[in-house]
Amino acid sequence: MSETVVFSQLSRKFIDENDATPDAAQQVVYYSLAIGHHLGVIDCLEAALSCPWSDYLAWIATLEEGSTARRKMEGVPKYGEIVIDANHIAMLANAFDAALKRQTPEQQAWSKTLLSMLHDIHQESAIYLMVRRLRD
Repeated sequence: MSETVVFSQLSRKFIDENDATPDAAQQVVYYSLAIGHHLGVIDCLEAALSCPWSDYLAWIATLEEGSTARRKMEGVPKYGEIVIDANHIAMLANAFDAALKRQTPEQQAWSKTLLSMLHDIHQESAIYLMVRRLRD
């Protein structure tokens, strides 16, 4: 059995509608979306980065021991998944940037991809990442 860690990024949202929303209610739907309520809203996530389980563990071990960033990333082994959103971008970006000098070329490539995804979240705060441990 192989294990992988997959970083999935929000690519789009849409409303799950079986029936057309009446015009009078459409503004309520727009308002709900604007304030973050998910009334029948489906998030579409797209895999953006994946790495083998053992390589993930080695990668996050390059982060400063005991740091908030490392504890955040250790949530994957502990809970099976984590969410990375706008609240985490500065902390994770600083930690992964600082770790680049201690990383292998492959880990550096993953860090640069993650840093790019964090930049996307900074540009559009509605974007988030779901990081999950998958077992085949």
